[in-house]
Amino acid sequence: MSEQFGDDIITITDEDGVEYVLEVLAVMEIDGSEYYALVPAETDDSQEDLEVTILKVVEEAGEEILCAIEDEAELEHVYDVMMQELYSDEDTDEDAE
Repeated sequence: MSEQFGDDIITITDEDGVEYVLEVLAVMEIDGSEYYALVPAETDDSQEDLEVTILKVVEEAGEEILCAIEDEAELEHVYDVMMQELYSDEDTDEDAE
């Protein structure tokens, strides 16, 4: 992560030097590792399905970086846990109304 603009927006740079501005949907610790659920910060409001990217925090050369999850089973597990948590928050908010 190279910069943090606010509580919900970060910029990351990939290995090719391409920068991405992303909105943080959630940060969760699952099975002892930390994961970020991210979506593009600037999206077309007419776009209904957001492309959610899940990255894992790993330590490399003494610095924490965000990396793609290579293990398909790990990615599926983390995605399921995050979606359950995100949607359970929405259900709680709707019940409060």
